[in-house]
Amino acid sequence: MAQEDVFKKLVSHCKEYGFVFPSSEIYDGLGAVYDYGQMGVELKNNLKKYWWDSMTLLNDNVVGIDSAIFMHPTIWKASGHVDAFNDPLIDNKDSKKRYRADVLIEDYLAKLDEKIDKEVAKAAKRFGESFDEAQFRATNPRVLENQAKRDEVHARFAKDLNDANFEDLRDLIIECEIVCPISGTRNWTDVRQFNLMFSTEMGSTADGAMKVYLRPETAQGIFVNFLNVQKTGRMKIPFGIAQIGKAFRNEIVARQFIFRMREFEQMEMQFFVRPGEELDWFAKWKQARLNWHKALGLGDQKYRYHDHDKLAHYANAATDIEFEMPFGFKEVEGIHSRTDFDLSQHEKFSGKKMQYFDPELNKSYTPYVIETSIGVDRLFLSVLAGSYCEETLENGETRVVLKLPAQVAPVKLAVMPLVKKDGLPEKANEIINDLKFDFRCQYDEKDSIGKRYRRQDAIGTPFCITVDHDTLNDNCVTIRFRDTMLQERVPISKLHDIISEKVNMKSLFKKISE
Repeated sequence: MAQEDVFKKLVSHCKEYGFVFPSSEIYDGLGAVYDYGQMGVELKNNLKKYWWDSMTLLNDNVVGIDSAIFMHPTIWKASGHVDAFNDPLIDNKDSKKRYRADVLIEDYLAKLDEKIDKEVAKAAKRFGESFDEAQFRATNPRVLENQAKRDEVHARFAKDLNDANFEDLRDLIIECEIVCPISGTRNWTDVRQFNLMFSTEMGSTADGAMKVYLRPETAQGIFVNFLNVQKTGRMKIPFGIAQIGKAFRNEIVARQFIFRMREFEQMEMQFFVRPGEELDWFAKWKQARLNWHKALGLGDQKYRYHDHDKLAHYANAATDIEFEMPFGFKEVEGIHSRTDFDLSQHEKFSGKKMQYFDPELNKSYTPYVIETSIGVDRLFLSVLAGSYCEETLENGETRVVLKLPAQVAPVKLAVMPLVKKDGLPEKANEIINDLKFDFRCQYDEKDSIGKRYRRQDAIGTPFCITVDHDTLNDNCVTIRFRDTMLQERVPISKLHDIISEKVNMKSLFKKISE
């Protein structure tokens, strides 16, 4: 099945089963804004808990805060967002559609990568076990031609971004014959910049109102509270401050479902270190964050690093962790070495000292910062995309199943009486009343047992418990495992231990720590 079709099915599945709804749908919706349904909010909260606990429990030098969405407007002047928080945009004159110029070129580069990979895959199939991929990539004329073209475009693209050379960026789009997906033409406008911040006014009267911004990132709330946390928590460098919160960006080219939205949620951790040690810490956090993602078990091959072509002016290293979405490898988390830019800027604009006295070195300095930043919504989408499966069973039937990591699944178990009589519903509710304090449970008695299994498969429930007439005599139930569909007869008294072993986040934390 084409990946585009998979993505459409995933979007439809999210709505049908209560994961994600278009916001304000009864009023025809609001562009690039979505609501999380009853299943989605549980999955999202579980992912946030996985991140929060891994940060604050596994690292004794990382603590959390929750800063306000509204902040003093000078903060955004100091951070550079007022003057430099822009996207390079380009319009197609025929379709009247607007695009990010950098995304158009990145998509073009991805197509060249795809061509190369297809050549390699064909050769691997043709030569079998004797295939030498490295030699093929180094000698095959078609691969070399596409690789040379890719390298040339990539080098020029990176230079244009770093130099803010928007005229050449447009020329590159024309020369690569990149067309508008809607009109199919290359009738492009000039590339120009657009500031992404939402602004509003704070104050009781029009004359006394102050212009403020909805925060475009959560990081600045951490930086302005650096000394508050350090002093009240008696924190010693190196240490980190973590935060989960909403951020807002007026994305002109919002697309791909919840991947790029105007209101979104971030999980960020700023790690403060001694100057000169930042690149060592950058390498450590880069590896630690990749381990965190891989522990979810969606497939190690679905992740890769992507080093930034264009470094922010304040950074000396930056890498994305990308996940293979149905529409290609895309960023889910960024790791950045931000130097001392943020604290120095806030010291300059506020007039307050933002330095740390290091008792071991017996001197004060402005700490350097390593940032890890995840988009919660992108993580949510990656987990759903990595879990979505359509399977053909031995009897010819098909099933749609979300093979979600059991630890983050919205519902951990469903309890089903075989029939709605003979005391079976009462026994099923008795089991739920015993387990509901530790696990989110569902009771389901409608339709055949097969249809009930399919419903639970579709929302990713790891365990289904069937109560039958024998249960009333032997106090045993049938537990059915989602991924394998295997069924096992077990005593009710052992249910808690069986489920707890699989859904407890300790198992994920142990994988990270290995």
